[in-house]
Amino acid sequence: MVAALAAGLALGAMSPPAFAAWDLQQLMDSLAQNKSGRATFVETKRIAMLDKPLESSGELVFTAPDRLEKRTLKPRPESMTVTGGELFIDRGNQKYHVQLQAYPQLAAFIDSIRGTLAGDRQALERNYKLSLDGSAGSWSLQLLPLDEKMQAVVRHIRISGARDQVKSVEIAQADGDSSLMVIEKSTTAR
Repeated sequence: MVAALAAGLALGAMSPPAFAAWDLQQLMDSLAQNKSGRATFVETKRIAMLDKPLESSGELVFTAPDRLEKRTLKPRPESMTVTGGELFIDRGNQKYHVQLQAYPQLAAFIDSIRGTLAGDRQALERNYKLSLDGSAGSWSLQLLPLDEKMQAVVRHIRISGARDQVKSVEIAQADGDSSLMVIEKSTTAR
């Protein structure tokens, strides 16, 4: 009996741990497995000069590595599509096209979302100091801007989730305004 217990302990010590510590690379590897996804969102923006928060809702569509669509349905239709280094905005009769290289802070902000969804640690670390809290079942990734100009706009971004799913994106701006987007994976395919 003692020999069997000792052999079991020895084998356990030699084999890789079944429950290794959850870390940033494991999160990125897990997220990178999602090549595309569709979700609904509800976003609440708190702006100091407004009496009550602004709420919008709609759907998000991500196709790895770099296509992200945000289709706002309420309170009024609007779409934003990012593909590669281009941003397209459609607000009814108004249409905009922006080259992200001309707006580095905007590009960095967009890459915080795309980089997380794609599990692209290098893209995130180009613009942010990263820290991860929690476990695989409930994690929180904090992104602190490295660039001084970006720090003047964004204090931090906190992306939370479970396993390979992003559940929320919280942005705290340097001026005290904030937004929280709650995301729910769509169960219907289109």
